[in-house]
Amino acid sequence: MGHDDRYDGYEQLSFTRHDNGVLLITMDRPEKYNATDEGMHGELARVWRDVSDDPQTRVAVITGAGKAFSAGGDLAMVERLAGDHDRVAHMLSEMSDIVYGITNCEKPVISAINGVAVGAGTVVGLLADISIVAEDAKIGDGHVKLGVAAGDHAAIIWPLLAGMAKSRYYLLTGEMVDGAEAERIGLVSKAVPRAEVLTEAMRVAQVLATGSQMAIRWTKRSLNSWIRQAGPIFDQSAAYEMLCFMAPDVVEGYTALREKREPQFPSAQ
Repeated sequence: MGHDDRYDGYEQLSFTRHDNGVLLITMDRPEKYNATDEGMHGELARVWRDVSDDPQTRVAVITGAGKAFSAGGDLAMVERLAGDHDRVAHMLSEMSDIVYGITNCEKPVISAINGVAVGAGTVVGLLADISIVAEDAKIGDGHVKLGVAAGDHAAIIWPLLAGMAKSRYYLLTGEMVDGAEAERIGLVSKAVPRAEVLTEAMRVAQVLATGSQMAIRWTKRSLNSWIRQAGPIFDQSAAYEMLCFMAPDVVEGYTALREKREPQFPSAQ
């Protein structure tokens, strides 16, 4: 890509420029299935401001390197967060930056969900203006299975996309949904065979990149007022999630995940 130092500081996101101002952003920790640690979480929190301010970019497409889109929060990060008020407060701030960053980014954002999407990956995947998902990709919000409230995006966007009944079902149970079903319930824009996900996302990106820029950006801005209007719902859910990180259930949650067993939450004993 032509040199642009605004993206030089990123270590876990990689950037390639394509025709007509399409910027492809890749979450690039394939050895960890692009799981989000503190580094990647911080980069996902600030990249949307850079994209919004980048005069060379008209549309951003975000995908994952390798087989996964993003396999959730890195367990080691979850462990470091538990009971650590300063880390939790910092995470709360970054969570807001991700949600409001994508929502308020002047440029349209397309997610190419090429594989499993959990945790922060789901946030980016579903808050993108257009989401293209592999039919067999698993998408989920496993917060309750970890012992924390569904906070980082679910309460603000799932009901807008899929309605209340489906949102309550998946967010209260923590069950995963595959791409084909996600499309059926309206959680994503379009489901296609896995091999076609990035191709289709880039095709849609070219449609947006070669259309009327102000018309498209202002349409995004208007539509996303639905999300901004629900801001207090997100703020509340995020605070509740972080509050749960100060409680005992999350310790049992990550321990059970690490030991690949069902959790025995203290609050359920």
